[in-house]
Amino acid sequence: MTNPNKPTQNEVTASKESAPSANFIRHIVAEDLASNRHAGRIQTRFPPEPNGYLHIGHAKSICLNFGIAAENGGQCNLRFDDTNPAKESQEFVDAIKENINWLGFNWSGEVRYSSSYFEQLYGFAVQLIEKGLAYVCDLSADEAREYRGTLTEPGRNSPHRERSIAENLSLFTRMREGEFVDGLCSLRAKIDMSSPNINMRDPVLYRIRHIRHHQTGDAWCIYPTYDYTHCISDAIEGVTHSLCTLEFEDHRPLYDWILNSLDLESIRQVSDLSSSDSPYVLPQQTEFAKLKINYTVVGKRKLKQLVDEGLVLGWDDPRMSTLAGMRRRGYTAASLRNFCESVGVARSESQVDISMLEHALREDLDNNAPRAMCVLRPLRVTLTNLPEAIELSLQNHPKREEMGRRTVPLTPEIVIDRDDFREEAEPGFKRLVNGGEVRLRGAYVIRCDELVRDADGEIAELRCSVDLATLGKNPEGRKVKGVIHWVSATDGVPATVRLYDRLFTVANPESKDVEDFRTLLNPDSLRVLEGCLVEPAAASADSALSFQFEREGYFTRDTVDSTNGALVFNQTIGLRASH
Repeated sequence: MTNPNKPTQNEVTASKESAPSANFIRHIVAEDLASNRHAGRIQTRFPPEPNGYLHIGHAKSICLNFGIAAENGGQCNLRFDDTNPAKESQEFVDAIKENINWLGFNWSGEVRYSSSYFEQLYGFAVQLIEKGLAYVCDLSADEAREYRGTLTEPGRNSPHRERSIAENLSLFTRMREGEFVDGLCSLRAKIDMSSPNINMRDPVLYRIRHIRHHQTGDAWCIYPTYDYTHCISDAIEGVTHSLCTLEFEDHRPLYDWILNSLDLESIRQVSDLSSSDSPYVLPQQTEFAKLKINYTVVGKRKLKQLVDEGLVLGWDDPRMSTLAGMRRRGYTAASLRNFCESVGVARSESQVDISMLEHALREDLDNNAPRAMCVLRPLRVTLTNLPEAIELSLQNHPKREEMGRRTVPLTPEIVIDRDDFREEAEPGFKRLVNGGEVRLRGAYVIRCDELVRDADGEIAELRCSVDLATLGKNPEGRKVKGVIHWVSATDGVPATVRLYDRLFTVANPESKDVEDFRTLLNPDSLRVLEGCLVEPAAASADSALSFQFEREGYFTRDTVDSTNGALVFNQTIGLRASH
């Protein structure tokens, strides 16, 4: 669902241009425009596989692909590379579209699918067979791995490599018609089994899978591989710059081989540029480093494992590195865009400290989140000489008057946080102590006169007197240093508050030295506090979702669980770094 309040593409671009970072791809694009390589066209694409939810690493790729296009007056397609229906679903398709919109970007035209090109892809495979550049191979998956060789030993030719063109065409047709069971044979490119690049050792182009596809239904029982599909889909869409992460660097020779082995005019005829007078130039693949952040995992298999094994509460669990989880936790789209811009785009892999991400988040929330008060661990306070409830007018943001003011009820019974009271004074403690004074945020100075204990001897209530001359004024003849937050005990709204810590206890849970990343999960990554009280203005249905709860941190209302009268706030981040 599109967010009506998201920034426009121009606003996103302007934000990027105001704080440019190291980005070698910008220079490549600028050079191509200067040389008129693509007749002044810039066309990118964001090509997710719909086999999971997008994560923080995808945010970098989204910002790069959509940003490069926007900065240069170009276009960016959204294309689902949906060639493996066994692991894909419509749920993932829908979630990906929603997250891209939320992040602040709009794709060009309609959503695209590689599956929409299945007929053209099949035709190009036939063309490769007719050129003697592809053959049907009967080796099993295990046999093919044995023939493939190793990083130090060349592979061996398949015994079916020299089949005639006519036989290969017949077998490939029979594959499409469903005559063969899964795994019985495959279509392979005929390149070089002795190549030092294993990706060039006769890679598989098509495999048999009798499985229903979420877009094409039962129309196909053979599916093209990602490597074969990706480059041709780029060419069909007229992509000029195919931006990929570094693990595809060794796949680039195959990307180029496939496109250069096909008839260029036949590609153009089925492409989006078929009616254009512009010269047709094949896309170029350029690789950049993935975004890796410490204390997180971004591998899809690991994220899926966390979900499937119930180690987290779904793909949108606020502890997850998925965009859905980060959004639910209260991360803002602007903070993620600014973070991706600040880390830049490099050619070499590196790990970014999570503090950079947290800094971008705090900076955005500090400037934009309205203030409110919430008491996490309530301790009842009776204001013995406050004659009746009064309404206070407090500013929503101390530095932004345009954000307005809110009404906060001060009643004879309030709650403060238990951590803000000590029965006996301690060195450096500047909050409320028995017999001492403290100021209530935006209200009066109060003095603790009496403690009320329960049957177990625990402090159940404080009885305090109010200095009625201190509303907006300092008391005369004495100095009160402490200021604490509070909420009306009678008008405050009950809420559940979730406090979050990092999901993993070590900086690099995806290290090659880690045998089982699940053993590194932080058992204290989630704490749930019941019986909290939040001021009414922060609980109303038409209020903002995210707040700075004064003196506690930044929190966002959980729109998933805040239903049927329940009110749930997720801790987004503390006021300052705690690690």
